[in-house]
Amino acid sequence: MTYLFLLPQGPPATRLLSLRFVDALIIFLYFLMILGIGFYLKRFTKTGKDFFLAGRSMTAWVAGLSFLAANLGSLELMGWAASAYQYGILATHWYWIGAIPAMLFLGIFMMPFYYISKTHSVPGYLKLRFGEPARALSAITFGFMTVLMSGINIYSMALVLRVVLGWNINFSIWMSSLTVAVYVGLGGLLSAIFNEVLQFVLIWLGALLIPILGLVETGGWHGLVQRIAQNNPEQQYTHLWSTLGNFSDNPMGIHWTGIVFGLGAIISFGYWTTDFLVVQRVITAKDFRSAQFAPIIGAAFKMAVPFIVILPGLLGLAVLPMRLVGESQAVATGGHSYNEVLPLMLARYCGPGLLGLGITALMAGFMSGMAGNVSAFATVWTYDIYGALFRKNGTDAEYVRMGRWCTVLGVLISIGTAYLVMQFQSIMDYVQALFSFFIAPLFGTVLLGMFWQRATPAGGFWGLLSGTLSSIGMWAWVKVDHAALAYIALSPKARDMAENMYRALWSWIICVVVTVVVSLVTRPKPVSELTGLVYGHTEIPTNKGLQLHQRPIFWAAVVAAVFIILNVVFW
Repeated sequence: MTYLFLLPQGPPATRLLSLRFVDALIIFLYFLMILGIGFYLKRFTKTGKDFFLAGRSMTAWVAGLSFLAANLGSLELMGWAASAYQYGILATHWYWIGAIPAMLFLGIFMMPFYYISKTHSVPGYLKLRFGEPARALSAITFGFMTVLMSGINIYSMALVLRVVLGWNINFSIWMSSLTVAVYVGLGGLLSAIFNEVLQFVLIWLGALLIPILGLVETGGWHGLVQRIAQNNPEQQYTHLWSTLGNFSDNPMGIHWTGIVFGLGAIISFGYWTTDFLVVQRVITAKDFRSAQFAPIIGAAFKMAVPFIVILPGLLGLAVLPMRLVGESQAVATGGHSYNEVLPLMLARYCGPGLLGLGITALMAGFMSGMAGNVSAFATVWTYDIYGALFRKNGTDAEYVRMGRWCTVLGVLISIGTAYLVMQFQSIMDYVQALFSFFIAPLFGTVLLGMFWQRATPAGGFWGLLSGTLSSIGMWAWVKVDHAALAYIALSPKARDMAENMYRALWSWIICVVVTVVVSLVTRPKPVSELTGLVYGHTEIPTNKGLQLHQRPIFWAAVVAAVFIILNVVFW
């Protein structure tokens, strides 16, 4: 996505909006509330289990909403609204086929191993299954990716506040960062989760304003489709699948194989089942049944998220009088960029009070995403790097202290990466590249570890390493020789996002092949050491005795059915 989320280097010519007193009061009360939650919850975080796993006492609803809210950050609210303006309803694939099947798979098939093994993290599971080398590699790459992602959230929020309100970007970066450092440092994951649930509610309250008022203006969905077709006769912006038969038939320049296999089978499953940022929330569930229900609850709400994220971008195509362009062109011409579609829609529909609620929703999304990254980084650093490599016999109190200091360290590093991100042209391509580097091969390693007992420690390590290095190598190959795109993405007409999807697919395949080959020529672990880690050697609790509507599998089937219906309706 060449122009999905470009970063301007200079100050905006004018700010789009001005806050009234009531708007500023709403924002001030929001900051006061989340800091108060942090101070209040500090008394409940005395042990490592409290600080890093929220005491494993969360209900299915709290864990499920936090599971979803940790992903509902700046890239969701701003990035995909911009993407929807640029690529139309195709952006919805990242919410439906790019999320729902993987979330259901996590709840039904993978949570038994994460929960029963009592691991603190995904790298912790790899330690139990493949040994210390695989854990160390995954922990280091995850920590690296997490602080980079956190920096993106910080900078995105600061960019919005500068573009929308004219605030100084340095003030915005440090204000949001220090707020997150305080409430996560005090209350750990418990504070992060409760604030994420609060932020989830605020995001919906604020973000619902635009789609509701916009659909009223356009006369509903059919009126919206007609307006988009009139304004953009050269492209099909409102078809989810029917234009994916050829790379040149849709605005994204992608084929259905890239969506189904690259996004749906690899990127999606890799992120939702192995990225510890989101998996950590589910591990906090109070019991096994709640742990299974949490991703299913998250999946049900995830299907509705395009209403508040994708629809504003589509409304922009229908009602905005100006044509939005890429950031570099906007800077050169003084126009508006894709990134400004959400602020422009806020300006169109929100007056005093409503504007404050809308800005608070944006802030909540940004800080929720950042807090999720920081708390996950603190856990992985403390247990899988510091505790595993430097202080194997540390006390629980020592690990809690390290977690608090690591939270501050993670925030400071994130601030540094926020300034680093300014040097990159496209945030979303940058993020998808990170996923193809680290998430796609990790999914191959975890999947084989859970479902193939013959996978060996050597196979797990070398498969993960080869998948990661091959993905980085393919990315560098295209940068050096653009003609390589025809080999990586299967077409010279493919665009950046298509390249990301196919690179993820190839890196996963390489990881799996190397893992299988190395495993077949090396010695596996004895079966006695696989209990609780591999299917066929793990006693999984059953739901016998429960009525049908009380079983996770029933509600997973309901969500899956709705998912299929939505794809057919918007075909």
